[in-house]
Amino acid sequence: MKYLVPGLTSLLLFVQFLAVAQRGTSGSGKLPSKAPVHKKVAPAPSVAPAPAGIVVPSWLPSEAPIQPAATILTEVTDTKLDVRFDYKKQHLLGTALLTLRSHFYPQSELVLDAKGFDVQKVELVSDKKTKSLTYNYNRRKLVIALDHPYPRSTPYQVRIVYVAKPNELPQGGSAAITNDKGLYFINPLGTEKNKPRQIWTQGETESSSCWFPTIDKPNQRMTQEISMTVEKQFKTLSNGLLTSSHTNPDGTRTDTWKLSEPHAPYLATMVVGDFAVVSDSWHGKPVDYYVEPKYAGTARAVFGHTPQMLDFFSKKLGVEYPWEKYAQVAVRDYVSGAMENTTASTFGSFVQASKRELLDANFQTSEFVVAHELFHHWFGDYVTCESWANLPLNESFADYSEYLWAEYKYGADEAGLVQEIKINNYLEEAQSKREPLIRYRYQNREDMLDRHSYDKGGRVLHMLRKYVGDEAFFASLNRYLTQNKLSAVEISKLRVAFEETTGEDLMWFFNQWFLKRGHPELRITHSYTNGQVSLRVQQTQDTLFQPVYRLPVTVAVWTGSNQPTEHHITVTKADQIFQLPANQKPNLVKFDSESQLLAQFDEERTTDELVFQFYHAQSYQQKSEVLDLLQNKTDQMSVSSLLRNALNDKFWNVRRLALDHLRRYRGPEPEGMRKDIQRLASDPVSRVRAQAITTLATFPDGNYGSIYGKAIGDSSALVAAAALEVLAKKPEPTTRQQVAAIENTTSSPLLVAIASYYALNGNLDQYPWFLRRLPDVTEGDLYAYFQSFGTLMTHIPPVERDKGVKILEDYARNAPRYEIRLGAYKSLALLLPSMPSLKATLQNIREKETDDRLRAFYNLM
Repeated sequence: MKYLVPGLTSLLLFVQFLAVAQRGTSGSGKLPSKAPVHKKVAPAPSVAPAPAGIVVPSWLPSEAPIQPAATILTEVTDTKLDVRFDYKKQHLLGTALLTLRSHFYPQSELVLDAKGFDVQKVELVSDKKTKSLTYNYNRRKLVIALDHPYPRSTPYQVRIVYVAKPNELPQGGSAAITNDKGLYFINPLGTEKNKPRQIWTQGETESSSCWFPTIDKPNQRMTQEISMTVEKQFKTLSNGLLTSSHTNPDGTRTDTWKLSEPHAPYLATMVVGDFAVVSDSWHGKPVDYYVEPKYAGTARAVFGHTPQMLDFFSKKLGVEYPWEKYAQVAVRDYVSGAMENTTASTFGSFVQASKRELLDANFQTSEFVVAHELFHHWFGDYVTCESWANLPLNESFADYSEYLWAEYKYGADEAGLVQEIKINNYLEEAQSKREPLIRYRYQNREDMLDRHSYDKGGRVLHMLRKYVGDEAFFASLNRYLTQNKLSAVEISKLRVAFEETTGEDLMWFFNQWFLKRGHPELRITHSYTNGQVSLRVQQTQDTLFQPVYRLPVTVAVWTGSNQPTEHHITVTKADQIFQLPANQKPNLVKFDSESQLLAQFDEERTTDELVFQFYHAQSYQQKSEVLDLLQNKTDQMSVSSLLRNALNDKFWNVRRLALDHLRRYRGPEPEGMRKDIQRLASDPVSRVRAQAITTLATFPDGNYGSIYGKAIGDSSALVAAAALEVLAKKPEPTTRQQVAAIENTTSSPLLVAIASYYALNGNLDQYPWFLRRLPDVTEGDLYAYFQSFGTLMTHIPPVERDKGVKILEDYARNAPRYEIRLGAYKSLALLLPSMPSLKATLQNIREKETDDRLRAFYNLM
């Protein structure tokens, strides 16, 4: 998948900003082509520039080149690797034995992707003899001259002896995958305190060819065997099953892992490190969880839902989990959130949790990441997108699995919250760009790893499910999986599966949602006259650049009873009026009462109608909408009463939202409201308690120091961090003593909160603490930690800063993740006014930075 890492939302906005900056002025006046619907042909040329006088929207991307699926001349059918590692040089020493065949036409030349290698030997291997082959190599492509043309009926084998040097490759990446060098040595010499030595790989999009020669395209498919020679204290993990493990005379050990069913090269994986392995099983298949030894006691709490997920997804799809095992491993300094490597998903260390961190409700986010990567083993691994243009065939389904799991495991409210978050994620991105889901034009394949492919795609699948019904939806998915198993496909295969199942031509749905950009922007009004509700639906989006949508939707009309009358209508025009019968003036008319449309709404309702909606809401999203729309009307008694009612809602996020909207409350019965807020500082759910702390801090005339002080000792690190954020700005007499008492916490989020407190209230005495605790901060929290560190150093004499400056400079130059390098750079920049000598250092960092995203940012500073 390349799961977008929790906690990096602000950095994603930064990345979006960089994308606009790199494009230049948004909107070239040209339209990308519209991909065909019935059959696959090359997309048409771009539409000519917009006529004079037409305003091109800022979200329209510049024209990009056509990116077709890779032409298949040769197929890699099997890959055997024998590798060992040079930790000092951070090299992989490898021998690859590739079994290949011509796809259709005879081939006399073999072209492989091989990035940054020293190629030492290339030879043809047969039963009778081995023959050296001539080749040309430009450190990106290895072009091998075969001894004669090979027809498709004759497979052949090529052996390549090579050294992979990932650190010598230019750096690139995306918001979802922050680095693309493929092979990573973590703390290779063991010099970094509190960080394990590890090796791991990250293949998507086309980075497997940074560590073994292959045809690095998603429409290739190969079986695989990898033998890793490692130090005896380390464990290994790869795709498939461990078929042998033997000790060598030099004290090393060689493990061999074999995958018997074919998969795409980008899904190949290797992991080496000191892990505790917690074993589980499902239907006789091994299910293992690899974590750092200190997390062995909580590994089952983190990953333990996996067997239940395997059961649920297998039954829902009617296709049993199709691989021979399933393992999950958490690694350090990971360049993505998580990745669905076949049978062996890799996760960033954020999923590892102590017992205290497990208490926080936001840990459930990790559970959804587990579901996401597992669902990829059907959608992405078993059936793979044939080109990166079709990436939503992988990511939309994995994204939607999070909704399916929430719905099954936790109920409609939790699923509604997932739906709300995902829609908002997409709409936020849509402010700066709008692309077709399936886009045959893009500048870089990494551009596909965005909120369109994930969040929008998942919501489109939800609308398709609501339209065809549950039985047809899952029957169609079964047909899609069984007809296309172990192959690479494009979007038409999914459409055909739904059409064959339902008997309906669904070209209209796939055309408007998958192949065209944008989303509906709806203005909804209604009136009541003579026993009829007149409902007007206007599509206000710019229809020069976006379609007029066909929208099947449900409208609920309440007329005095507790049960509404539902009307199923289909919007087909830019401006349309529907007449709905009603025996009296309705209390509420609710468009899209099932909250299933991906759209922006401007729905006219009075305050009374919104209050009615809250008390009669059919879903979490309808309650959430009311709370958002009425947050500025808390001076009205009916709204104030509604908010107090919301503080007692059964669903935790309704309580949290109500608290959020009660910040700086100035409405009726203020004392009673504040008492209710104080009561929720003891709510069973940590996120509600944390919000109560934050909301209380917005009342400047209140004295809540005792509540904040108690919260610092809360069992939840999230709550303690919220209290520290408040006390950093307005400390109590005992705060410093309380903070000192928890300075040795092992919780990274709490370390960030303590750092924030010291940034505003600390001095030279806290400088050693920042240096001492830095190794304990997770990579996802370093960006924020560095900002606090830099702020503290502005409060101490420049002569005392040398060690901190050197550490920040090292991170700014060498950290594997670009957002960590950015955080260290910005921290150094805070010191520039009092340390002018840093100007040259910062300039040198900018000049030597190889990541285009950071270079663009630095050029704007």
